Amino acid sequence: MKKITDITEAQKARFPEFVKKWIDIGLSTEPADFDAATEASLKAYALCNLNKPMVILRMSSPYGATLGGALAIELLKNLPEVWSQVGSQVESQVWSQVRSQVRSQVWSQVGSQVRSQVESQVRSQVESQVWSQVRSQVWSQVRSQVRSQVRSQVRSQVESQVWSQVRSQVGSQVWSQVRSQVESGINNYRGGAFWSGWCAYIDFIRDALSWEDETLEKFAIDEALTKSCGWVWWHENVLAISDRPIHIKRDAEGRLHSENGSSIEYRDGWSLYHWHGVAIPSEWVTDKKPSAKEALTWENIEQRRAACEIVGWANILSELNARVIDADGDEEIGTLLECEIPDSGKEKFLQVRCGTGRVFALPVPREMKTALEANSWTYGLDMYQYKPEVRT
Repeated sequence: MKKITDITEAQKARFPEFVKKWIDIGLSTEPADFDAATEASLKAYALCNLNKPMVILRMSSPYGATLGGALAIELLKNLPEVWSQVGSQVESQVWSQVRSQVRSQVWSQVGSQVRSQVESQVRSQVESQVWSQVRSQVWSQVRSQVRSQVRSQVRSQVESQVWSQVRSQVGSQVWSQVRSQVESGINNYRGGAFWSGWCAYIDFIRDALSWEDETLEKFAIDEALTKSCGWVWWHENVLAISDRPIHIKRDAEGRLHSENGSSIEYRDGWSLYHWHGVAIPSEWVTDKKPSAKEALTWENIEQRRAACEIVGWANILSELNARVIDADGDEEIGTLLECEIPDSGKEKFLQVRCGTGRVFALPVPREMKTALEANSWTYGLDMYQYKPEVRT
């Protein structure tokens, strides 16, 4: 086979096509195709010379899949007390659904199999080679047949852009939330929609660069999983497949964000709440905003900043008895204020009244000396360029 050594301009022009395709797949909120995901997963087991897992769970969220996978293993060990021990430690809203889904699916699939035979098998650890073998076999073929310069270009122009929008902005947040709630077993997670950057990379090389190799049949396993489900929790005896979310809400920069509810929600009710990419308590956007005092003294610095934005800097400044540095005669240019922010020191803010009559405050650099200079800065201008009389 001829080695791929270069990328033509026509091929480079197709970068955005593959970026968009796999971002859309990675952020899809369509219901999972569990049949397709199961078929692909079983091919991965077969590729690694592993038997079909005894239990295959179809769960409504990554949280449910992770928790369900761990519970299914315990069920197979015939440890009924796990229900009472674990139940008090997990979210009650999702727990009842996870428990009923796992219990019914495990019993229907295991049935009357001898418990002693099961127990001798479930003691082994997670079969991480399922994922590692599938990916390594594909990757080794890419390295041998595609010149490093080409690989580098595709990764920087296609894969990295998909990762930044899907895995780093969304997938990592889901992962961290699951980990904080179900620490045991989280590392069993591999594959699924949030790994779409890997698929974008191989897909471009295969289709845009016309790469042909028998190893692509192995890559098809990853591709099918990414296209069909949320994520997958692997064990040699239990396979748990997660559904996709009902919705994903993001800000203009692609960060998880919602001002009036969950930023991402799954079909079992498991939800995440974010303010411009920062995980926040759900009540801040669903029930009761933090008070100005709570916002200013919140322990986590990033969450504190989010809380201050939710409360509104105008309310924060009122609480802090901010000192006037400079007041312009034009209320739309505003007043430059200074106040002491806990753990931050002296900060400056521009308080202005917009054309609708609403008063709000904006953080501005500490070096600002006048309201006009601060207002000009918000438009990316210096005060000599700024002419407020011609604003529209």
